[in-house]
Amino acid sequence: MATRLPSLLRSPIAFAHRGARAHAPENTIEAFQLAQKLGATGLESDVWLTADGHPVLDHGGKVGNLRRRAINSVLRSELPDHIITIEELYAQCGTSFEFSVDLKDPAAFEATVSAARNAGSDAEDRLWLCHPELERLIPWRRKTSARLVDSTRLSRIKEGPEQRANRLRNEGIEAINMRRGDWNGGLITTFHRFGRVAFGWDAQHPQELMTLLDAGIDGVYSDHVDRMMQAHDYFYGGSNSEHDNNNDG
Repeated sequence: MATRLPSLLRSPIAFAHRGARAHAPENTIEAFQLAQKLGATGLESDVWLTADGHPVLDHGGKVGNLRRRAINSVLRSELPDHIITIEELYAQCGTSFEFSVDLKDPAAFEATVSAARNAGSDAEDRLWLCHPELERLIPWRRKTSARLVDSTRLSRIKEGPEQRANRLRNEGIEAINMRRGDWNGGLITTFHRFGRVAFGWDAQHPQELMTLLDAGIDGVYSDHVDRMMQAHDYFYGGSNSEHDNNNDG
């Protein structure tokens, strides 16, 4: 069954938020591998740079129980075993997935891109680098073939969606990511008119997922990979998600 409004991509990307975190401990190899088994076509995580320069995947950016320490002040060897590097993720999960990375620590940009390049295949082209500050994203455009994502909220777009979409196109920022409730079909269509990909995060329940996909969203993020794939397959029949390399940028 076709969606009411079309996606810009051949099939929207189904991003497993921090791996299949509704089914396994978040940001672990177990969670990421389970997400792939459940059919997720994309993985998502947050990246931080350790004191000795390793890009690692963690949500909060701090470790320890009684005495919490920022990851950027800790050596890789001092981190808990469950925290993995991007290199370890690629080694265990391959490179055939779309990878959405929230650069919580902007200092991790170069190490993240390098890890994708070293993984080979088209891993760098399948990398979606997300950040909430557009001014920080812009200079990264000339440094990587990865896709750049404006992570924001509708209330923060003071100039209005159309002007933001136009600026994203002019700056070569391929995508915008907003919380599910910020989106509707008309708004998605606005960004599509400028060739910009629209992602929706925090889509946890079947109706939320169905609504976004019906409105032509290009990617969804969910903790519940099973629900996400049921909704995705309702519209797209289990087809593989592939980003369109012909998008402007």
